[in-house]
Amino acid sequence: MSEQASVQTAILGGGCFWCLEAVFEQMRGVRQVTSGYCGGHLPDPSYEAVCRGDSGHAEVVSIEFDSGIVSYRELLEVFFAIHDPTTLNRQGNDVGSQYRSVIFYADETQRAEAASLMAALAEGRVFDDPIVTQLAPASHFYPAETYHQGYFRGHQSQPYCAIVVAPKLSKFRQKFGNLLK
Repeated sequence: MSEQASVQTAILGGGCFWCLEAVFEQMRGVRQVTSGYCGGHLPDPSYEAVCRGDSGHAEVVSIEFDSGIVSYRELLEVFFAIHDPTTLNRQGNDVGSQYRSVIFYADETQRAEAASLMAALAEGRVFDDPIVTQLAPASHFYPAETYHQGYFRGHQSQPYCAIVVAPKLSKFRQKFGNLLK
């Protein structure tokens, strides 16, 4: 497989994109993580429009990864471990459809892999409540404003980052040490 063929993109939403970005940036095989918006109807949405719920978009991360180093399934396993896929349109105190749990798949292979993992998690009763993660074809991805990119790295002492993002990152490091860069 050529290097070009092994580079893929995953688009995942599970609450605030700052949380997901901070975790996936730490994974081996991940080349780039971009916070942004996907799944809505408004072209070129702003953060304000997304937060108001006017655009229909979810806060997501676009993850460029080398599938020769880390698999799509491993990305999804981390995704399901670091957010609550059983709460509709909410992650903790972040409430609204922009915080929904969603996997935007690029192709049938990604769709089948996500559906298979979701079925295995449900069958194994990994969560007390049913998984409500949406599985949808990827639509246009819009990068978020520049100040959102790498937010946790530059704002670790900011209260939201210290209280919400840091514990997710710690959980990832403890549970998935084998996937750290």
